[in-house]
Amino acid sequence: MKKSIVFIYSLVILLLSTGFIDAFKISVENHIKLSDDSSYQIGTGIYDITGPAAETNMMGYAMPGQITLGLHFRQRARAFVFIDSEGNRAVYVSTDSCMIFQEVKIQVVKDLQAIFGPDLYTDANVLLSGTHTHSGPAGFSEYALYGITSLGFYKKNFDTICDGIVQAILKAHKSVQPARMLTQQGELWNSNINRSPYAYDNNPEEEKAMYDANVDKNMTVIRIEDMSGNPFAAISFFAVHCTSMNNTNHLISGDNKGYASYLWEKHVNGQDVLPGNGPFIAAFGQSNEGDVSPNTRGPTCRDGKPCDYKTSTCNGKVEECWALGPGTDGDMFESTQIIGGNQFNRAMELFNNASIQVTGKIQYRHTWQPFTNISVEAPYNSGVEGASTCRGAMGYSFAAGTTDGPGAFNFIQNDNHTSNPFWNFIGGFIAKPTPEQSACQAPKPILIDVGMVEPIPWVPDTMPLQILTIGQIVLVAVPGEFTTMSGRRLRNTVRDIIGQSIENPIVVIAGLSNTYSGYIATFEEYEIQRYEGASTVFGPHTLGAYQQEFAKLAQSIVDGTDADPGTFPRNMSGHTPFFLPPVIVDVAPKFDDFGDISSDASTTTPYSINQTVTVVFYGANPRNNFMTQSSFLTVDQLQSNGQWTTILNDGDWDTKFGWKMHDLGYSLITIDWTISPITQPGTYRITHSGYAKKDPFSDNLTFYQGISSNFSVQ
Repeated sequence: MKKSIVFIYSLVILLLSTGFIDAFKISVENHIKLSDDSSYQIGTGIYDITGPAAETNMMGYAMPGQITLGLHFRQRARAFVFIDSEGNRAVYVSTDSCMIFQEVKIQVVKDLQAIFGPDLYTDANVLLSGTHTHSGPAGFSEYALYGITSLGFYKKNFDTICDGIVQAILKAHKSVQPARMLTQQGELWNSNINRSPYAYDNNPEEEKAMYDANVDKNMTVIRIEDMSGNPFAAISFFAVHCTSMNNTNHLISGDNKGYASYLWEKHVNGQDVLPGNGPFIAAFGQSNEGDVSPNTRGPTCRDGKPCDYKTSTCNGKVEECWALGPGTDGDMFESTQIIGGNQFNRAMELFNNASIQVTGKIQYRHTWQPFTNISVEAPYNSGVEGASTCRGAMGYSFAAGTTDGPGAFNFIQNDNHTSNPFWNFIGGFIAKPTPEQSACQAPKPILIDVGMVEPIPWVPDTMPLQILTIGQIVLVAVPGEFTTMSGRRLRNTVRDIIGQSIENPIVVIAGLSNTYSGYIATFEEYEIQRYEGASTVFGPHTLGAYQQEFAKLAQSIVDGTDADPGTFPRNMSGHTPFFLPPVIVDVAPKFDDFGDISSDASTTTPYSINQTVTVVFYGANPRNNFMTQSSFLTVDQLQSNGQWTTILNDGDWDTKFGWKMHDLGYSLITIDWTISPITQPGTYRITHSGYAKKDPFSDNLTFYQGISSNFSVQ
């Protein structure tokens, strides 16, 4: 026994002298720290939300003639489920859609609660945000203003978006795993400009002097990795409009942010993995992009002269003043690649160097806030006694559009006068503003009174306000488009309050979230009445009201109290008709040869890198079936074993799917494949798949497929 004690004592002395005990202590401390880091569980999911690729108005530019005539690459929902060590959970979803409409958020939560019960996923802990692409199908709102050019409410498109978001969340829910997050912030230049600098310049000089640009250059990136340090997801926030694709485009596209996601997911998952597949998911979320354009060459007149600085006109007409992207001669596809590529490259750089560990609880607050008559108090009332929000209205400059997509009918930006008798009559015919409404909205001249609620509401008037915190990451979910300075003021408001309980909070504006209420300009920008001010629906104190109400939510997080749930908005279901006729019948030249070739690929001359292969098929209307989680096309490569392998589909950048009606009944399907430099020499083919409605008296659809001749790439 004595010998054993001496041996143990000697062993301890030896271990202490070699530093083993200290090393063991450090190892234990690191393990404890690792356990603390693993207090999050995170799941991710991605799903297709692409709508009708034919005959459907596009959402964003409000151009009646801009209808879908095909598909460049698919729109997707990217979902993230976060759970902290106490079991608190939250959901963030970024969608390749123009915005999230109120009906979409309500339906998604309703569907989730039908699956999981009423408490797991709610209005309060589910945040849905749109990237603001202007190249997706419209018709998924039942509010009148947003359904005018889309001819009403397209339920099939609405269902596709809602179902896709739910499916993405379900995938995220099922894939949760122990994980940690690191974050990093930095600046991205040469990728965004202010499209209303004249309005921005009206902000106080001392406030503008606090910033180094008239748009936000800051990017926030969240790196999500497993407990071994292997990354499996990324979220990036950067303020820039998804209007690289202009209003002459007719192909469905995720625009610059969708392309950035595509690039990153391809980069990590592998070029051989088809889009929408693979374990790595990258979301490029939207922020305060209200006055922020990706068209970095700025606005110019058609004759090359500069546009008027105040009104963005050329010879008095907005139609002649266009902002061009950085692509050659303003090419919108190349511009999309450049702006999307810039976001991807900078985000990946920040991702690879992320060093700030995300720690802390998940918290959230949400309220439904009626927004037409809020008393706005100091310090948010811009020094105006009796300040309040107003019954909704759009000003004259709303109809002028922006330099990203000019309007028509002789409307101009910076218009403070009701100077058009014809449109005064039209606006008055729709609804004549009351004297009180006109006084409240001043200096905005009211073109359209969108405060109407009968027979159907024109815009939502009850706003969902939401703050969601994931550790020190604070997401402020705003239901509209905040301008640069509006977003800065709101960030500062929330940061000043929530910083009392969260150390070094990173406050991010999550734009176009949960519903859409137009623009939110500052009080000073509103006075100028350019497009953004004219589209600030609830009057000059709209931003002040948002600051005031979000401050209450932030304070409730600090105090640990519940937020007032507010007043749930009216039920819009079934109130809005749809006036686009359905597909009656599809016909082909010989009645049943859907998928036959109209124009084939070359079988004699090999194709080279950067050339485009074009095949035209006799097909059917793509509205019959959106090919969700599938594809209208494939590019296949012949393998050495005689089998075909699909290397590209209609979710890829290098392909384009075009549709047009021919001779009133035929659908001609044009598929283009531009051969990229990474393409291997070999034998290829192009296929097209779809569904035809052969019988005008039946809803039955028939699947068909067409296959091109084999061709060579050298």
